[in-house]
Amino acid sequence: MTNPNSSQLWRVYWSSHQRFFRHMCMSAKVPAAVRIAKQALTEEMCVVIGLQSTGEARTEEAVSKYGSELDDFISEQQGEEGVKELQRKRHSATPGVSSKGRVRKAARWKPESDDDFDEGFGTDSGGESNGSDDEFQICEICNSEEGRKKLLQCSCCGQLVHPSCLVPPVTDVVSEDWSCHSCKEKTEEFLQQQHAYLVELTKRYETALERKSKILEIIRSLDLPNNPLDDIIDQLGGPDKVAEMTGRRGMLVRAINGKGVTYLPRNSKDVTMEMVNMHEKQLFMDGKKLVAVISEAGSAGVSLQADRRAKNQNRRVHLTLELPWSADRAIQQFGRTHRSNQASAPMYRLLFTNLGGERRFASIVAKRLESLGALTQGDRRAGPSLSAYNYDSAFGKKALMVMYRGIMEQDTLPIVPPGCSSENPETVQDFIMKAKAALVSVGIVRDSVLGNGKDYGKLSGRIIDSDMHDVGRFLNRILGLPPDIQNRLFDLFVSILDLLVQNARIEGNLDSGIVDMKANIIELQGTPKTVHIDHMSGAPTVLFTFTLDRGITWESASTMLEEKQKDGLGSSSDGFYESKREWLGRRHYVLAFESSASGMFKIVRPAVGESVRDMPLAELKNKYRKLLSLEKARSGWEDEYEVSSKQCMHGPNCKLGNFCTVGRRQQEVNVLGGLILPVWGTIEKALSKQARQSQKRLRVVRLETTTDNKRIVGLLVPNAAVESVLQDLAWVQEIDD
Repeated sequence: MTNPNSSQLWRVYWSSHQRFFRHMCMSAKVPAAVRIAKQALTEEMCVVIGLQSTGEARTEEAVSKYGSELDDFISEQQGEEGVKELQRKRHSATPGVSSKGRVRKAARWKPESDDDFDEGFGTDSGGESNGSDDEFQICEICNSEEGRKKLLQCSCCGQLVHPSCLVPPVTDVVSEDWSCHSCKEKTEEFLQQQHAYLVELTKRYETALERKSKILEIIRSLDLPNNPLDDIIDQLGGPDKVAEMTGRRGMLVRAINGKGVTYLPRNSKDVTMEMVNMHEKQLFMDGKKLVAVISEAGSAGVSLQADRRAKNQNRRVHLTLELPWSADRAIQQFGRTHRSNQASAPMYRLLFTNLGGERRFASIVAKRLESLGALTQGDRRAGPSLSAYNYDSAFGKKALMVMYRGIMEQDTLPIVPPGCSSENPETVQDFIMKAKAALVSVGIVRDSVLGNGKDYGKLSGRIIDSDMHDVGRFLNRILGLPPDIQNRLFDLFVSILDLLVQNARIEGNLDSGIVDMKANIIELQGTPKTVHIDHMSGAPTVLFTFTLDRGITWESASTMLEEKQKDGLGSSSDGFYESKREWLGRRHYVLAFESSASGMFKIVRPAVGESVRDMPLAELKNKYRKLLSLEKARSGWEDEYEVSSKQCMHGPNCKLGNFCTVGRRQQEVNVLGGLILPVWGTIEKALSKQARQSQKRLRVVRLETTTDNKRIVGLLVPNAAVESVLQDLAWVQEIDD
């Protein structure tokens, strides 16, 4: 690389930074993976271990670039046998062909051309053939003609001069490589500059060699873990017991004498490198190997389920050694062991460290696993879209920008950072300083440290525009941070993301596709009304009016709590709570019980049922107090249940009156069904006239009546906008007529 400060060099550095810390995370999971795998094997099950990448491409690149240094390093770690085998593997390849089978570019020897030879021959004989007394040349100094033999010719610039015209005059016989004064001066200057440049290069080279040797010494002194992939294979019985389906061409195998390891190709004489993964897969499906290790690249198109047609029908235990950032890619790999015609469904074990990124993402993948059965059966309503768990979305990019602006003190953070208190602003400022220093250390904040005056030691810098919305870069870079600040940064990012999504949902700006409106009682009110008929197809547009009751009775709430406690899944914090603050002279009551996510609680309210958002335990205790008296809880619950039947939470003096449905147990819902597309623009225009932002957006909903299970899919029309929509549709109908 010609410019050591180029952006390309930094890209190489940060990509290596990311790979190193991801492999460190994988290595930390190896003991747990080996323990779970051995336990599964004793219970007559087989094991599939999934990871995303092996890092083999970088290993081969390092071997080709720094072969001698790596040989020295491996000799200390693995013994001389490992080095000899590595050298034999590297140098036994066909000359001109790389380890990946691609032809190397080699410089070819170019013989001297005939033209060059003829030119040189003519130059040597030119003096004899043309050097006659009759030839005259012009002196460059006095411009007079003179015989060729009486003039001096500069061997550098080629000019001809009289010896007497020079200053001082030349009287002695000169050699053939004589140079004029100007050329001689330039040549000496050039040689001096060249010498100084070579001296500087030598110093820089020696300094680089010294730094390189020091870095290698530091690497040798580090107690780094083994390659996680090779370590797992070695601890589970070696290549004879473990089927590997990855993109690697070679692997490190423990030597027969037990001293060191040897670098061996994955294929044998009977199996080509292109077919080694298929061969390993067949050994696993035949039961000759009961452990399989798969990567994203090596497992493409591979089915490893307990197929009824295969010999190995033992139940699969699928372990994840490395989690991807995308839930879609995780589900894709989990599907390798969960397919049709299987004798038993696999058991999934998600291994993750206590780092914020992995801990949070593991819970997301766990939620998506619940939908695997429905996904394989083609049910598109198996749950919310995977895109809802994608951090690199429009909301994720906005959340990252909000967090960055808050940390750089360009704006205020919308929430209190984790581990801080709103009552103590110093804790928030301390977090901002630590967060900024952390972002500097991973290259997100391009900073400089001021060293003059009162600002000595203060961090200053900026985040370039391309990084402000780059969620992937943020997730990758924070892997290199200490666990404490890494977890706090990630929790802050996720909290801001949840807040933005929640606000968008309240304002009606969250595009969640078709929304299922759920309630304990859904009844169709009256007869559907035809509000428009298309004059070409004759298809009608119909207005349905439903009555919804979302409330939860005291008996139902008590039963939910008893079942939770009876199953032994309850928490000491489960129970009924009363709000600490009054709202319009009344206190609110909720039922809270711990959800599947640790530290989060499901909230059930008497008026609207189960809340969409889980509440952290700290927030629950901050807003509510637990009730020890069931009689008091029952009285308050039933009272709120009755009051909310026809009144919103804003009380009888609400400005919107009957149109407000916030906290209201019973409500009317209007849905336009039937033919929608021809009148879509008309409905959109009618909704745009509404005063509230949440009522301006078109939303597609689905309802199912609880009495006769009749399903209706259509456009939700807010109660306040029904009259405006019907007027515009009537105007369209008149034009059609």
